[in-house]
Amino acid sequence: MTITYSCIANGRVILADLAWTGGSYQDTAATVLRLVLLRAEPKTTIQMGSFVYHSLFIDGIIYLCASDNALDIVTPSAFLKNVSDIFLKNPLMSQEHFSPSNAIAADFQQVLGKYMMKYNKNQGDSSISTLRSQVTDVKIIMTQNINKILESEERLNSFTDRTNDLHTTAKDSQETRKILRKILWQHLKKIIIITVAILLSIIIILLSTNIIPT
Repeated sequence: MTITYSCIANGRVILADLAWTGGSYQDTAATVLRLVLLRAEPKTTIQMGSFVYHSLFIDGIIYLCASDNALDIVTPSAFLKNVSDIFLKNPLMSQEHFSPSNAIAADFQQVLGKYMMKYNKNQGDSSISTLRSQVTDVKIIMTQNINKILESEERLNSFTDRTNDLHTTAKDSQETRKILRKILWQHLKKIIIITVAILLSIIIILLSTNIIPT
């Protein structure tokens, strides 16, 4: 997940904003701010196009951010809480003359950038940790599958030896081998399908976290 845009607004007037990935967000942000004011709820989540806008509404000030993942609401909430804490701790922020042209508003853009970098970096580290865990799981599963194949091969050889000891005919022994190898191949195909599915899920994770360029 990436926080792609954030802003602080006094009602519908944007005081400071920053786009992480470039592009124009202000028109959409203006629409979202209007909806937030109409709802007048402390927290809102609004889907607009391919982004999800999260807001925190405190004493007429709206703290807003956009993310590219609708499933993660924890990270945007933590980001908005940090930004609002910094804003409210500064006594100059509550002055009526605070406006988009005010130097404080320009400086606060750096605060937005600092926390966007912090939370986006943390998300990247978390995705890498998840990926490493997935790779470890694949290694464990593949090792288990190889062991199962070796065990099956040992059972096949053992069974064949026993049939030879019992002086079975060459034809019966050959048929037995065919049947057992067919069972073993079916088991191996299942293992291959499971392994491929896991590898595909890892590739999807890599693409979704932008670790592999699309």
